[in-house]
Amino acid sequence: MHQLTTVEQVHDTGSYLFTATGPHGDREEVVVVPCEDGVEAWVNRCTHENQRFDTGRGVPMRDGQLICPRHGSLFDACEGDCDNGEAAGTTLPGVDVAERHGTVFLVDDDYEFDHEGGTDDDGPSSTSHLQL
Repeated sequence: MHQLTTVEQVHDTGSYLFTATGPHGDREEVVVVPCEDGVEAWVNRCTHENQRFDTGRGVPMRDGQLICPRHGSLFDACEGDCDNGEAAGTTLPGVDVAERHGTVFLVDDDYEFDHEGGTDDDGPSSTSHLQL
């Protein structure tokens, strides 16, 4: 169990990004997002084209939904389900977190906390596949 952030901070800032080692030994970005009274955590990528939601500036959200910056698919922040756009019919991979006295902890046995923030990957941005 690793302490991540507070529920209040996630609700105030809109999201929290961290990197963890996933179940296959790969580094995964994970976003913690506000959900009704608490928070939920999802792997930081759209199910359609592995597009990152949070590219270092927070997760784009509207009316309790995560917005894929690539094609505009909307994912329910609490359930992870998508019912529109290119990712319709899919669900975000979840990461288990727990809340205790307003503090958020990573409790998923498949993920080991690496560090706050995203990976050091300098891959393509959400709008261009060109690197200069």
